Parts: sequence; C-alpha cells; structure tokens
Amino acid sequence: MKKLSFLKPIFNFIAIGLLITTLSRLFLFFIFKDRVVETPNFWYIFPIGLRMDLILLCYLSFLPAVLITFLPNKWLKFTNKFLVIYSFLFLFLILFVELASPDFVKQYDTRPNKIFLDYLIYPKEVVGMLLKSYLTSIIVTFLILGAVIYFAFKKGKKYFYTSLADYKFKLMVFPLLAFLLFFGARSSLTSKRPINASNAVFSTDQLTNTLGLNSFYTVAFAAYSIKNEGNTKMYGKMDEAEAIARVKKYMITGPNDFTDAEIPFLHVQQPDSVNKKPYNLVIFLQESLGAEYVGILGGKPLTPEFDKLSKEGLLFTNLYCTGTRSVRGIEAVVTGFLPSPSESVVKLGNSQQGFFTLADALKQKGYDTSFIYGGMANFDNMASFFNGNGFQDIVDQEDFESDGNKYAFKGTWGYSDEDLVTKANSYFKAKGDKPFFSLMFSTSNHEPFEYPAGRIKPFDKKPATVNNAMKYADFSIGKFFEMAKKEAYFKNTIFIVIADHNTRTYGKNLVPINKFHIPALILGPGVKKGTVYSNLASQIDIPPTLLGYLGIPFETPMVGRNLNKLDAKIQGRSIMQFNDINAFRVENQVVIMQPNLKPLQFEIKNDTTLIPVKLNEELAKDALAHVITAGNLYKENKYKLRGTK
Repeated sequence: MKKLSFLKPIFNFIAIGLLITTLSRLFLFFIFKDRVVETPNFWYIFPIGLRMDLILLCYLSFLPAVLITFLPNKWLKFTNKFLVIYSFLFLFLILFVELASPDFVKQYDTRPNKIFLDYLIYPKEVVGMLLKSYLTSIIVTFLILGAVIYFAFKKGKKYFYTSLADYKFKLMVFPLLAFLLFFGARSSLTSKRPINASNAVFSTDQLTNTLGLNSFYTVAFAAYSIKNEGNTKMYGKMDEAEAIARVKKYMITGPNDFTDAEIPFLHVQQPDSVNKKPYNLVIFLQESLGAEYVGILGGKPLTPEFDKLSKEGLLFTNLYCTGTRSVRGIEAVVTGFLPSPSESVVKLGNSQQGFFTLADALKQKGYDTSFIYGGMANFDNMASFFNGNGFQDIVDQEDFESDGNKYAFKGTWGYSDEDLVTKANSYFKAKGDKPFFSLMFSTSNHEPFEYPAGRIKPFDKKPATVNNAMKYADFSIGKFFEMAKKEAYFKNTIFIVIADHNTRTYGKNLVPINKFHIPALILGPGVKKGTVYSNLASQIDIPPTLLGYLGIPFETPMVGRNLNKLDAKIQGRSIMQFNDINAFRVENQVVIMQPNLKPLQFEIKNDTTLIPVKLNEELAKDALAHVITAGNLYKENKYKLRGTK
C-alpha cells in the first residue's frame, strides 16, 4: 500500500466529495422527510445517490490521475500545487451548490438547475432577494465556506499532495487506475449509453427523484444543455409581439379565444362533439416508420396490417414530421411545441418540469397517464422529462424484467414491439373504467434491426434489415389491435399510430423533404371509417386534433391546428428542422433558413425536386416568426398551463 501512496490525492478527493454529497442528501431527506417517505421505496435515493456521486467524482478525478502518472518527478512541485487548487476548487463548488440546495428545493421543488444559472444574469435583483428572504442561510453558507477556505490553506498539503514514486511503477498502475475511473464514471461496462439524470427516476415524485442526484451534477447538466438550446436569432431578429401575431394567424383560434395574456397562446379548445364520458387516448409512436415503408402511402409493401387498419379510421397521407430524432417526434406529438434549432425540449434543462404536455392537460381532467416503452426510459432523457411533466407511470425494460411474465424477445434496445403491445394491452385492461392516456413507443425499427424469428415472411433474404424490421413492427401493430378489439377499453379509446420520424434522413436538397413524410392513422369512436386527410399537415397538428376527439374542452398553449376543424380553404402548413436548417412550408412553397444567411424559397415538385423561386418576404417573416416564438416560449417559460411554476 505504501507504494500506492502517490494516489492519495485522488482517494481523498473522492472520499471528501462523497462525504459532502452524502451528508447533504441526508440533510435534504430529513428536511423533506414527510413528503419523501410517502414514495414507495424512497430509500432508493441513497444507493442511486451514491452511484451518481461516484460518476461525478470519477469524471473529475481523471485529469489529476493523468498528471500524477505522466508528469516526471522533477515537476512534483507544480503537480502538487495544481492538485491542491484543482481539488479544493471542485470540492468548494460541490459544497457551495449543496449548501444552496435546501432553499432552492423549497422554492422550486427540485434541485438547482438552469434557473440557478439564470440568477447569475441578474446579480443585483437576486442579491437583494437573497438578503431579504434568506439572510440566515447566507450567513451559515458563508461561515461554512469560510471554514473550508481556512482548511484548504492549513491542510491542503496533507490531503492533496502526491509523493515521489518510481516512474515505471506509476505507468504500470495507470491502466488499472484508468479502468476503475472509467468504470466509475460510466457506472457500467455493458450499457451502450452513459448514465444520465433519467437513471435517478424511480418514482412519480419529481422531488424524491432529484434527491438521488447531486446539485453539482444538475447545475452542470443545465450549463451543458445551454449549448444545445441553439440560437434562434441565427436566422434573423424579430420583435416578440410581431412574432406572436404572425404565428397566431396560422392558428384557427379566434383572437377573442385566448385566455391569458401572460401565456400568449393559451386558449380553450372545444371538442368536436361533447361526450358524457371522456374517451381514453393511446398514442402508439413508431420508431422510424417513414412513409416510404408504408404500402398504403405508395411505399414498399411492408405494412399489410397498417394498410388494412387504414380502412377502419382516418388516414393522413400528407403529414410531415418536425425533425429527424425520436425526441423531436416526441416533442411534436406529446407537447405540440414548435421545432427550432434548439435541442428538443425533452433534453433541455428548462423544460424538465412545468412544461406543457398532453399528459399534463389530461391529468388535470382526472386521467391516469403513462409512458410504456420496451427499452430503458432514461434514453435521451425521456424518463426525466416525462416524470416532470404529467406522466404518472413510466413502464420500461426493468418492469418487463420484474413482472415474471415470459416475453418473446429482448434485443439491443430492449423488449420487442410484440412484447410492448402485450404489456400495454394488459396494462390498459387493468385500468377498468378509469380514463387513461398512454404513450407507447416502439423500438424494433432501429439498428441492428432485431426481432423474434418466425413472425414475418422476410422481405429481404438477410434477416437483420430495415425492411424486415418494418414488417415486424407492422406485425406488432396488427397484434396490438387484434388484442385490443377483444377488450372492453377498446370501445372507449381513441388510438393513433404515428411515426416519430423517418429512417436515415438524407438527400441532395438543403432539406430532404421527402424524408420527413410520415404515416398517421386515427381509430376509435367518432372517427369515420375509411376516411383520408390528404391536405398538407404538420406533426404539431396531431395533438390538437386528438384532443378534439376526446369529448371535453381543454385549455392548451398549442399552436397546431385541429385538422378536423380546419377550413378546406386554409392552406396546409408544415415545419421541418434539419440539423441547423429550418424549412417552413405552405402548400408547395417552402422557405429554407440557414444560420447567418438570407432565407431561400423554393417550389416543391413531388417532394424531391426544389425549384428556386423569388423570395416572398412575408412568407419569410412568417417562417422566422415561428422559430423566434419557439425560443421565446422556452426561455420565458410561457409554454404551460395556468398555475404551473
């Protein structure tokens, strides 16, 4: 052990860091104990917390480990000074945000996040507020931090100086040290995805879940997310009031129907028809099922089940998704939010709580709300976003594994679509007469295209292909409705089968518009069988259209259109975000905006040919208005229901 004494700074850094975060978690637990203990298995916050703390500390320890190992002994003085400064800097920051956490949690019901960073922009106002409201906390915090600084000067050498060691021996030890730090930082050697905040989600209580994190992580994650929020001014500038007015003219809500000046698009959406008992709603979101794979839409003959079902409901033949990632599709279908160069709101820090979703609206009407997924819900931060925005129950791979049932197939991305629909059907049956909303999300249409054998007649000779995966996904759609039609809930449920996006999006045009074409099919009571909606429509029009079927009014900030109420004379519109390029399409005209360049306009021929035409300045301003509005709504926290923090 004496030979390993040169690693003492790393061991001490991790140990002290764990002491700070663990004591803070215990303190927060006792402060909020009355609420936390109401959560089943509330004690999970401690093992989850230990895991998340180790991830953070192992990441931070890697640079010191490299310097200790590779800098020669003659640089020992420099190395030791660096280690003391580095170690105390990060321990100081970790301690500071943990000390700030109790009051922040009391105010916002979550650990410090982007709001915490936003405070730094307004130091004058914030300092005044803190001095008036949190003077005792400020005094205690400064006393503790002062003691830490004193300790740093007095004991820094003892705890964070490395010692002389044989250079060859250090090189021999480093692979093992690097492996341990890598293992600690990823917290797994088998997972294809690094651990994130969603791994702390185990309950429907957002506060309890965040206690399993540490505040340095949540603040760092918020800071990291800022770079993904994009710059909506990259396409140009526009006054907020003008942008709002231009977006509103594309809505079908009258000017007197808006209900709250502080939430500019909040309005009451009336149902298509009034029902004594509201209908359930099930969204079956299909991974990567582009129109090119759907036979009824002129694509490959891979979807006989979907094609057959299309005769039983309303088929959308001219619908376009908003982006190229699942989180963008989720954003459109579940929240109705406008696409922009920002990352999807599913992953952004400021929308992890209090952001409008269908689940939020339906929960307020007494619905049970759920997300059902065969994979791990922490992927792409889905669990964290859903948990904080109205979804009461999150069912994912771990629930499949723990329920004791035998399932058909578990692949790289989780349980198969066939297993998903079996699980979902059982889940819906158990709801009885309670109204429910559920988002089902498939996994099979994703590389490496795995599915159980013997279910389909392969389209390609090689089994693991996108075409065969599409056929299997279609098989599972058929199986779901075959089971659902035998159950009581079926007669009282509105269903939609819709893609999140297409497969690999590519093309020679600035925006490959044909690759944004997706299928959607609505079935259920009140949906006229064998009907087709052939006008141009956007994915953001789907959630308002679905609400129209449910039989009761809803207050919503969504800017999309209820397509069943759309006058045939009104031009169709779709919005597509392709990396940092935005396409705003009205009928066969599309304005394409690129960062820091003038917008271009094209006439669309058959989705694949774009013919340059003279720019319509008003149409270009409308395009810009939608992007500017998306950024403003997000940044100003104005995409929500009344009473939401």
